[in-house]
Amino acid sequence: MATQEAVMTTVDIANRLYELCKEGHYQQAQEELLADDALSIEPVHANEKGVPSVTGKDAIIKKGEQFQESIEELHGVGASQPIVAGNHFALTITVDATFKGMGKMVMEEVAVYEVRDGKVVKEQFFY
Repeated sequence: MATQEAVMTTVDIANRLYELCKEGHYQQAQEELLADDALSIEPVHANEKGVPSVTGKDAIIKKGEQFQESIEELHGVGASQPIVAGNHFALTITVDATFKGMGKMVMEEVAVYEVRDGKVVKEQFFY
């Protein structure tokens, strides 16, 4: 008899993302938790500065790699406990870093996620 793998709930995904983000394991989070056709939405002001909204797990991972490459020195990362409502959750993410050509800064954002069929199908950032 074949066993079915349990589908992660929104709470499961929120908690896993929290654990990975507070340690700075963003790419691992993307690889584990995103649906193949996930949508990543950046604020309009970020799009205007060359940080695009993208569709697809591969494109999201590539965008994350480009962000990591912009960091000269990482001083610290953090995340808040997630707040879950239905198939959505939100948490804050903090990155304290020295960025190439921009100097040291602390970036804070609110990240909102939508879950369907045990995967993140949409992420949207507010900063």
